[in-house]
Amino acid sequence: MWETDLGPEEPAAAVAAEPRGPVMPVMPVTPSAAEPPEPELSEPETPASELPEPELPEPGARARAWRRWSRPLVIAVPMAVAAVTGGYQLGSPSLWRDEAYTKDAIGRPAGQLIAMLGHQDAVHGAYYLLMHAITGVIGTSATALRLPSLCAMVVATGFTAAIARRAAGSAPGGQLTGLLAGLLFATAPYMTYYAQMARSYALETMFATIATYLLIRAWPDGRWRWWLGYGAAVALTGLLNIFGLLILAAHGVTLLLTPARGRLTAGGGSAAGQAGGQAAAGRWIGRLPWRWLAVSAAAVAVLSPVVAVAGHQQQQIAWLSRPDLKAIERLLSTMAGSKDLVLPLALLALGGLAAAWLGDGWRPLNPAAVALPWLVMPSFLLMAASFVKPVYYVRYVEFCLPALAIVAGAGLTGLIRLARRTPLARLRPAGSRWAWAGPWLPAALVLAVLAVLLAGPQQAIRQTAARPDNLREASAIVAARERPGDVVLYIPFTMRVLGTGYPAPFRRLRDIALGRSAIASATLTGTEITSPAKLKSRFTDVTRVWVVTGASNYEFPKPITRMDKEKLALLAGAGLHVIGRWQAGEVMLTLYGP
Repeated sequence: MWETDLGPEEPAAAVAAEPRGPVMPVMPVTPSAAEPPEPELSEPETPASELPEPELPEPGARARAWRRWSRPLVIAVPMAVAAVTGGYQLGSPSLWRDEAYTKDAIGRPAGQLIAMLGHQDAVHGAYYLLMHAITGVIGTSATALRLPSLCAMVVATGFTAAIARRAAGSAPGGQLTGLLAGLLFATAPYMTYYAQMARSYALETMFATIATYLLIRAWPDGRWRWWLGYGAAVALTGLLNIFGLLILAAHGVTLLLTPARGRLTAGGGSAAGQAGGQAAAGRWIGRLPWRWLAVSAAAVAVLSPVVAVAGHQQQQIAWLSRPDLKAIERLLSTMAGSKDLVLPLALLALGGLAAAWLGDGWRPLNPAAVALPWLVMPSFLLMAASFVKPVYYVRYVEFCLPALAIVAGAGLTGLIRLARRTPLARLRPAGSRWAWAGPWLPAALVLAVLAVLLAGPQQAIRQTAARPDNLREASAIVAARERPGDVVLYIPFTMRVLGTGYPAPFRRLRDIALGRSAIASATLTGTEITSPAKLKSRFTDVTRVWVVTGASNYEFPKPITRMDKEKLALLAGAGLHVIGRWQAGEVMLTLYGP
């Protein structure tokens, strides 16, 4: 019978095995002098059936041993599942334009990379420098570029399970809550998506989970070592993406939802540890620990130079718009993994809230109090700010994904606990070997439904079609059809990034609109000449022109800038017309010729 930590052990068997009544001592028997001693080697063997049975540990000891071994398994099993789901076909999808930015930036010498960060993409500067060091060892293949993201998501999975287990505390099913939360995150389609993306979002998520774990350790303990670790984790979260600092708002709401009563026992621990925490707890401002406010302010202060530089580089998010209903729908489907998963996971999240409120009396730092603000606050704040200045995009709140797994895992555990109080727990006779299965049937049914609904999105999310661009296919198209002397024009010029993921064929084309290269200008894509007359002077001996665009509506863009209009005017003036057009995701390649 599977032993879980859902309830106390039954001591009846151990009590029945205890001896009853007084036990008479046994006097030693001295052999008589008339009896000859038996030879030492002639003693007959004792039959196996008469050997004393070995002592078995009491049921309580078995339960303690199981719990001791289950603690690392609660962390290790979800991490292993995340490594498999995220690592499968890691290098198969093509790089897309954001990953091409990563590949191009980290391939520069360190000095030139730092110079570029002064002009563009400072928000990703720490990630670029880290990747510059890593890829100097493991290379820049698609697999190598994505491997750090995979490792980060595996670590984030372990901390997600640890957060859920610790938040559930000594409540029935604490270990199970951690295991289920970890597995839900490990199998989330967008965990796989960001584990297979060479951008900073996976590392940001990892540090957000570490910060949250340290919060629920620091709050009951109160000592500086936990708070300093928490502040460092928050700073690293924001360093990888400044919007990661919104985790502070989520944690602030969590602390406001946490009553001060029982703060020294919320995380468990020995009496000595709790006494030490009480001595070091420090001052409180309402429900907010003064030390939390101090380390949070320090983290923001440390990152203020990065925030200031990024504030002067807002042209990189000029394409954002105010969020609408479609943005909210996309947020929900992204967090859940697909539109079909929104309702089941929403119901499980509500179940986690109900379990915390009704089942556990809203213990301090329960799973709902930890996860729900984390899930809601960053998205709400970015969307609200976007009505003043658009700053919201679904990728920017990806670090909230573990929160849904935590509260949904708590909901699943609550479902099992509820089933123990229903006739389902007595579906089988008490002596049946399957008598334990009754309480697990509702959760097993839910998990089966989730598995069926996850299979399709998990398979689809790791395909190139799930990315906006297929730069590998675009490169293959050009390689198969380009000729010596071919010219390339990018509309707009920022689309030059589409040729940097797999650059060899594009380098053989004449980029006549290029003013200064990316390295010379310390920018991501280089600069374009600004004189139509100069562009026209370069447009000589041209018979074929590749026009590269990448509009999300899959249509040829209308020229807006003066230089883009001049490019199309040159094509028309030279009598060139479309002789071929290919689509590779959002990348559109149009070949003009006579």
